[in-house]
Amino acid sequence: MKALHNAKLITLSILIALGLAACDKPGAAESAGKQIDKTTSEAGKKINETVDKVGNKMSDQSASAGEVIDDAAITTKAKAAILAEPGLKTLQISVDTINGVVTLSGSVASQQESDRAQALASAIAGVTAVENQLVTK
Repeated sequence: MKALHNAKLITLSILIALGLAACDKPGAAESAGKQIDKTTSEAGKKINETVDKVGNKMSDQSASAGEVIDDAAITTKAKAAILAEPGLKTLQISVDTINGVVTLSGSVASQQESDRAQALASAIAGVTAVENQLVTK
């Protein structure tokens, strides 16, 4: 029985000695720690790149949304200007705006009315061009 106890003590002592000796050598735990640090660093870089890309896309979309809002505002202002102009039959004139280009379509009684509608649309801030497709009846 004492021999068994002594064998257990010797085995335990050897295991402890091996464990302590392993602490001085770079082992699997240290390699795993370095790999985790490397992976974390790479993941951080990827996350930053993704955040930058998302930020750029959001800026682009915001700019596009701004253009749509600007186009809608231009259309509204053009319709209001035409409506306020005496002699223009506003129900017969359609106004559409895409990227600052106003398109007038429909019919008017004279070339003067067509020219006046075009001039009103051209005078609005943000208008880059006017496509006058008005037909004279």
